[in-house]
Amino acid sequence: MATTSTMLLYSLTIQHSTAITHAVVGQFSGTREQQILTVSGSRLTLLSPDATLGKIFLLVSQDVFSVIRGVASFRLAGSTKDYIIVASDSGGIAVLEYLATQNRFTRVHLEMFGRSGVRRVVPGQYLAADPKGRACLITSVENNKLVYAHKQGILVFSLVALDVGYANPVFASLETDYSEADQDTSGQSSPDIELVYYELDLGLNHVVRKWSEPVDPSSSLLFQVPGGNDGPSGVLVCGEESVTYRHSNQEAFRVPIPRRRGATENPQRKRTIISGVMHKLKNTLEAFFFLLQTEDGDLFKVTLDMSQDSEGNLTGEVRRIKIKYFDTVPIVTSLCILKSGFLFVASEFGNHHFYQFETLGDHDEEPEFASDDFPVDPHVSYKPVFFQPRPLENLTLVESINSMNPLLDSQVFNSREEDDAPQIYSACGNGARSSFRMLKHGLEVSEIVVSELPGTVSAVWTTKLKSRDKYDAYIILTSASDTLVMTIGEEVKQVDDSGFLESVSTLAIQQVGDNGLVQIYSKGIRHIHNGKVIEWGAPQHRSIVATATNEQQVAIALSSGEIVYFETDSEGSLAEYEEKKEMFGTVTCLSLGQVPEGRIRSSFLAVGCDDCTVRILSLDPESMLESKSVQALTAAPTALSIMTMEDSYGSPALYLHIGLHSGVYLRTVLDEITGELTDTRHRFLGLKPVKLAQVTVNRQKCVLALSSKPWLGYVDPVRGFMLTPLSCERLEWGWSFSSEQCEEGIVGIHENYLRIFSIESLRDNLVRTSLPLTYTPRGFVKHPKEPYFYTIESNNNTLAPELSAQLLADSKVANESDTILLPEDLGYPRGSGRWASCISIVDPVGERVLERLDLEANEAAVSVAVVPFASQNGDNFLMVGTGKDMVLNPRQFTAGYICVYRFLDNGKKLEFIYKTKVEEPPLALIAFQGRLATGIGRSLRIYDLGLKQLLRKAQADVAPQLIVSLQTQGNRIVIGDVQHGIIMAVYTHESNKLTPFVDDMTARWTTCTTLADYDSVVGGDKFGNLWIVRCPEKVSLEADEPGYDMIHAHKYLSGAPNRLDAVAHFFTQDIPTSLNKESLVVGGQEVLVWSGFQGTVGLFIPFLMRDEANFFQVLESHMRNEDVSLVGRDHLMYRSYYNPVKGVIDGDLCERYRLLANDKKERIAGELDRSVREIERKISDIRTRSAF
Repeated sequence: MATTSTMLLYSLTIQHSTAITHAVVGQFSGTREQQILTVSGSRLTLLSPDATLGKIFLLVSQDVFSVIRGVASFRLAGSTKDYIIVASDSGGIAVLEYLATQNRFTRVHLEMFGRSGVRRVVPGQYLAADPKGRACLITSVENNKLVYAHKQGILVFSLVALDVGYANPVFASLETDYSEADQDTSGQSSPDIELVYYELDLGLNHVVRKWSEPVDPSSSLLFQVPGGNDGPSGVLVCGEESVTYRHSNQEAFRVPIPRRRGATENPQRKRTIISGVMHKLKNTLEAFFFLLQTEDGDLFKVTLDMSQDSEGNLTGEVRRIKIKYFDTVPIVTSLCILKSGFLFVASEFGNHHFYQFETLGDHDEEPEFASDDFPVDPHVSYKPVFFQPRPLENLTLVESINSMNPLLDSQVFNSREEDDAPQIYSACGNGARSSFRMLKHGLEVSEIVVSELPGTVSAVWTTKLKSRDKYDAYIILTSASDTLVMTIGEEVKQVDDSGFLESVSTLAIQQVGDNGLVQIYSKGIRHIHNGKVIEWGAPQHRSIVATATNEQQVAIALSSGEIVYFETDSEGSLAEYEEKKEMFGTVTCLSLGQVPEGRIRSSFLAVGCDDCTVRILSLDPESMLESKSVQALTAAPTALSIMTMEDSYGSPALYLHIGLHSGVYLRTVLDEITGELTDTRHRFLGLKPVKLAQVTVNRQKCVLALSSKPWLGYVDPVRGFMLTPLSCERLEWGWSFSSEQCEEGIVGIHENYLRIFSIESLRDNLVRTSLPLTYTPRGFVKHPKEPYFYTIESNNNTLAPELSAQLLADSKVANESDTILLPEDLGYPRGSGRWASCISIVDPVGERVLERLDLEANEAAVSVAVVPFASQNGDNFLMVGTGKDMVLNPRQFTAGYICVYRFLDNGKKLEFIYKTKVEEPPLALIAFQGRLATGIGRSLRIYDLGLKQLLRKAQADVAPQLIVSLQTQGNRIVIGDVQHGIIMAVYTHESNKLTPFVDDMTARWTTCTTLADYDSVVGGDKFGNLWIVRCPEKVSLEADEPGYDMIHAHKYLSGAPNRLDAVAHFFTQDIPTSLNKESLVVGGQEVLVWSGFQGTVGLFIPFLMRDEANFFQVLESHMRNEDVSLVGRDHLMYRSYYNPVKGVIDGDLCERYRLLANDKKERIAGELDRSVREIERKISDIRTRSAF
């Protein structure tokens, strides 16, 4: 990073890419259970399907800081474990292994062979592994293969490994020689596509081109056919409307891809296979099938029939190939079939799906088409075949995995008044699977029981009857005057013979000894042991005000300030110690930690007093109740909890959690030997006093903190200790809960309701709420005053609703058998050159779409803005830019319009006023000084509201090519050009002119922009870069002078007379689609929040102190050396993909410090002259004070 940068930022990712580009199945843990390995951006993720629950659980996700181009699995002969081959942009090929005991990936081997980066002549684009685990082949798009280099001018379309048993490995490649076509000046030459076999001779260790054959010129994809004892070997070659079986020693067979039948379908449109999977059922020659998917999402089952000899035995020769419609699922990037009978669908857009096979479609009534009826020659005409699409029959959806790909726009607002933190609102998805999503910081909970209580309950506990019991037996509720005991089982009913005193308000319940129960109330302690009740009464004129218990110890605080301590003896009786400790103030809370394994007591008692202190007292018999340490607080403590949690070295350590009356939570390290309190961290949770309880989630001891809302404290393997709010109602009390139906639950009190819930996962700290949209969202804006959003949506090559309805009504084939299917299942009807578009009003609080306005006449919405017009007394209007008859590439249109809508019913409805025709579709709209500023092609215009149309007030050609974004502040307008970066223009009122005065020195393909400050612009481009440019101070001052007019200034290199300075640059590996400058936490600093096309949500945190920036800069350099990428990619080169990284520190890399080995941690800490705990604290603090 350049140390001369005037702006220093810390990059963090709060949601990694959710788009899956590759997925493979294997037994990576070495057991019989299959896992799914997925690639999302630069991350490798291992998923574990649970066939019993029908769910998928995340095992591990690791960032390799590299562009992963391909993955494959292989298994060594005689092994039961699958390994992973990764092809990346590192210039090498890596073999990885999953270590189940450590839950991480490790590198087994790295073979470097070429230059880094994604290059057309460097192998890495295509990867295939021999089914027997003996070899792999990696190729480039052009020219080169890792083990075989041949003449130039060869393009590769697909690559698979043939199943040839234990013969020499053979790889099949679909390629074309374009060298002759490249020399053809007429451009009419069409090169042939060939299927080529490459054989690796294991004896001579070299590769030969064994066989080649021309195939259909539209061929683009290959699939391996089982060989050896499992099938005939060979490949399926998929082209436009054809699936052909090919092999070097067998006859070719070809079958067409069926087309959809329906009134809204074009019968002449041909389909192409885009993805597929092969699955073996058992070890016989015909026991396998293919599922192939077209661009419509339709799955087709393809099978091969074998010839038989005179005795009826299969010969291994193919007799025919058959195809039939199976089901329709979302368009995928990868399909994975598991042996347990499930299908994993890695969707190209929207959520990923996990299906269960109900049948294999062998006995349904779907028509089956065989190759016997169709010619092998692709140039011979034939009669197309059709099928009728339908809802799912052979598959059942069992789980949907959240994915926000593509994320097309996002904004940060707080639309819910009761929430104290902003939320991220996003528009994502494609077509009928589009959605408007709300992202909120928190852990998602699953409600199990919500029961209304008869009165006001102040606290609730659960308890076992015996120490060896696995589940809780009683739920105890207490109010101000009585106690209610209920059993936990199939039925919850009141218990009258529990032995508890029900006529008092209870302070604590605890199971002690082997089979004892303790009830503590204000006037004493009731010990129920072996069916006997033993009472201990409080001294006269004194009462119990605070308690702490565990399975062996009880401590109480009296109103006089005395601490009384009890322990259970060998017989289970509760024995009082003679020593008593008198505190100087009133005791507000106590805490005893759990008894460590192999010991008979907890060593310390924490005492909180109203003099704003916490004291640690020893419980060692030799120093009973002696003070070991004291810590001063900013407010009186209301709750304490001593817990054992994982420390910086991954070992258990003792921590004291403190809740204050002011709503502040503290966590401090409690030394297990000396009792000293060190390394205190704090966080504000809310305005209410904090209550604490110990709960268990995912087999981890966690702390439940209750204030204005409930929070959960836990240890994340990457980020360390996390404190995350729960997505549920505010709780007045909480406690752990365990039963046969819910082993790790939480029971709480909310007003007069008893709630029992569980937390499924601690890995994802974002809660997502989704609302369905109609078409692909192109952008959205918020109402200035009301909590409503207005989305513009449009789909290309899609029939509009009125046209679809007309076709259904007018078609002669429409009859009773025709059924109208949901677009969510089968997509919208296709129509070349047609657009379907609408405007939706979204209510995120009520979680519904209030109204939808469809656009007609083949118009599509492309931009939207809310503009307060000064000429209308500041009334707000919704402005929508549209294009008519648009063609995306090459860019064509017949007209553009700016539509004006008035808000009705406080924004719940829209009234169309008029639209103004313009020369081109306006791709950018924004409010500017009580008027509308719009980018129309290369021109920047300012409009005012007229009676019948918009009135043009000013215009200037400011962009070299096409304006795609606008930002304003004062008299300044920041223009984003589609290909030439940023231009700043100033509006001069006196002359009514728009004058560009500074532009970018780098040609950037801009996708989104926002203002960091008056002179600085943050932008993203389509190559995955985020950058900040700044206007020079002198130029900025000159532009702000009254009457500024640069009409006589000389242009520099056909641009503005001045150039912007590059302040920061960072490669993200996702296309930025939106930028917002907002605060994400209460009282936190403003950060730059960005979203990426593949679902990434990240942020840039500005450093406020140079010392802190220097610390993280040095830490980042050490992490680059100590935490080397699994695939061998240099981290500095990765983040400097297109321009050298500048002004940005990679926080994702710094957060991996916790995952290093202890010796590496100590080495880095020594170089930084700090302790390991201090480094981890600084890494944690920078995230928690600005993000989550």
